[in-house]
Amino acid sequence: MSSSLSKQTSNNTQSIPEQIALLKKLSKNLWWSWNADAQNVFSELSPRLWSKYNHSPIKVMQNVSEAELAATLSEKDYAEKVQSVLARFEEYLSEKNTWAATHADEFTANPVAYFSAEFGLHESLPIYSGGLGILAGDHIKSASDLGLNFIGVTLYYREGYFQQHLSMDGWQQEEYPLHPASTLPLEPVLDDAGKPVTVAIELAHSIVHVCAWTIKVGRAKLYLLDTNLEENEEHYRDITCHVYGGDATTRINQEIVLGIGGTRFLHKLGIKPAVYHMNEGHSGFLTLELLRRELDCGKSLDDAIAAVKPQCVFTTHTPVPAGHDRFSRDLMDYSLGKFAETMKIDFDTLMRLGKEHHNEPQNQFTMTVLCLNMSRAANGVSELNGVVAREMWQHLFQKENPNDVPIGHITNGVHTKTWMRDRTEAFWSFYTNNEQDFFSDPEHLAEILERIPDDSLWGLRYRLKRDLIEFVRYRLERQMSRTGMDNGFWASDFLSTDVLTIGFARRFATYKRAPLIFSDIDRIAAILSNSEKPVQIIFSGKAHPRDNEGKKFIQRIFQISRMPQFMGKVVFLENYDMNVARYLISGVDLWLNNPLRPLEASGTSGEKVIAHGGLNCSILDGWWREGYNGQNGWAIGKDENQPSTHEQSELDAKMLYEILETDIVPTYYARDSRNLPTEWIKKMRASILSLLPVYNTHRMVRDYCEKYYKSGKNA
Repeated sequence: MSSSLSKQTSNNTQSIPEQIALLKKLSKNLWWSWNADAQNVFSELSPRLWSKYNHSPIKVMQNVSEAELAATLSEKDYAEKVQSVLARFEEYLSEKNTWAATHADEFTANPVAYFSAEFGLHESLPIYSGGLGILAGDHIKSASDLGLNFIGVTLYYREGYFQQHLSMDGWQQEEYPLHPASTLPLEPVLDDAGKPVTVAIELAHSIVHVCAWTIKVGRAKLYLLDTNLEENEEHYRDITCHVYGGDATTRINQEIVLGIGGTRFLHKLGIKPAVYHMNEGHSGFLTLELLRRELDCGKSLDDAIAAVKPQCVFTTHTPVPAGHDRFSRDLMDYSLGKFAETMKIDFDTLMRLGKEHHNEPQNQFTMTVLCLNMSRAANGVSELNGVVAREMWQHLFQKENPNDVPIGHITNGVHTKTWMRDRTEAFWSFYTNNEQDFFSDPEHLAEILERIPDDSLWGLRYRLKRDLIEFVRYRLERQMSRTGMDNGFWASDFLSTDVLTIGFARRFATYKRAPLIFSDIDRIAAILSNSEKPVQIIFSGKAHPRDNEGKKFIQRIFQISRMPQFMGKVVFLENYDMNVARYLISGVDLWLNNPLRPLEASGTSGEKVIAHGGLNCSILDGWWREGYNGQNGWAIGKDENQPSTHEQSELDAKMLYEILETDIVPTYYARDSRNLPTEWIKKMRASILSLLPVYNTHRMVRDYCEKYYKSGKNA
């Protein structure tokens, strides 16, 4: 404990009512979501409620009476824990000596405004669907840790993303439970008179009113826009109901609310961002709102565009043309025609801002094109993703050489503390004396690793795997009883802590090729069933509700898991979320990633295993293409593509089997006299040392500040 913290704790004279008020304040700031001690303060109030409500401090506090809180805080041991956590929380909020104070002081008066269609902050706040949202959540947390003046803008999806359950034959079923604002760490945005702040936007032939909620994320703030207002027509109230819900009309409506509504909302609050960062094209309409303002000042169109571009930067993730949002001219005219009138430009001019091919009719409006045309800088999310993006949009910039296309790259990272299990955090705290950012300095990390004996590292791995297996068994008991198995007896025999455990969990898009490892059923059965060197695999993930091919992948793996030769060795865990992810990335020995190259933009799930001592086995795509050095994990195949997807999949499956049989499995089971896999542990150390300091969002946010956010930067 630091001396300043000790002083705050020992001098704490807060009354119990004051402590209760501060606990409620803490429950509404997501700082607790990356602080294990803070989570324990809430979970100790009621372990059952903590588990039942998916680790929501708000719901725990709502279900524990004031009398019980007061009595619990009278107990000395618990009171000391609370006082320590509250002191650290206040110290964090008041800290002045941050990275940004020294390196990004130009944002002190005007913040970075980060627009994203989803933010994955915590499992108790299910307003995210996948990797894009998780990235946004990790981004805002690191911005807070670094002290950057940063605000996020997204939508309040009151029914969130779906809850997944599998039918008896393994087909994905979707449910959309309501998530009322009163049960979430949300506060309404109110004016000085205590009334909700609203803005109006022109949408189709109507005026749609938008209010907002806020979430505190450490020192940062996230605004969530909401159209569920009585003054709106019924069908417009549901614009912000589901994450990526509905058809193309719903999608464009959501993007109008996010981009135009979000920009107007910040303007009404008097917030003048130093830079607008668009995370994917969903928020691209914000550039039209900025353009409208410049035109209102009497500028010509060219001058207005020239005034907007310095304000905007854009991150593109999607490496295939079909994945970019495109809207027909008719839909654009219907949805944005009235808004175009307020800009005082003709509709053809508006369409040209999103026109992809200069010599083709204006049949479609492409959001990525709008963002590229209206931003001073753009980037992909890994080195290869940047290469793909430059080739994809070469025609837009009319460059003979794709290397001349002005799209750079910043490789994604993860917020390390968010993805640490409490057990892992305690492990590192013991060896680092509670240093918060011990992972940032490679030389310091090397010194720390030298102090950690092999048996301690291996002991951590066993304890994390035990946690994972018991979690999986518990979840499977309920899952199996609903999907056709008699009772939970089977689950109690599934999986073993002594067996090499592979994890595969992510969005079940077809290009991620979840069933690749089952390309040769007999061969993988032999690998998994080897009596001396067995292997087991845990799968989890959701397919988009309209992605039937992705659902077929889930169904196939589910049905394979029921085959006699795979029973107990292959499991599929339903309803993947951040909580399930945290158990998996911490407990598995090996994280498998086998997308169809080069379609993995970055693929940060594998970055989350590093701090726990897990290893990666992946296609050389996304971040792993940069991170792999031959000693810190395994690569499937080479840094090249085959002529066809069929040939690529055949070769990748073959290479995966070979590396499992000849390298991964033998290395895991090769033991010394103490029964330690010394070569495996060497790879664990190499992985931690080479990857942990690089593939985190602290480094990523610093890169964005230095290369893109600062005025005049257009890397």
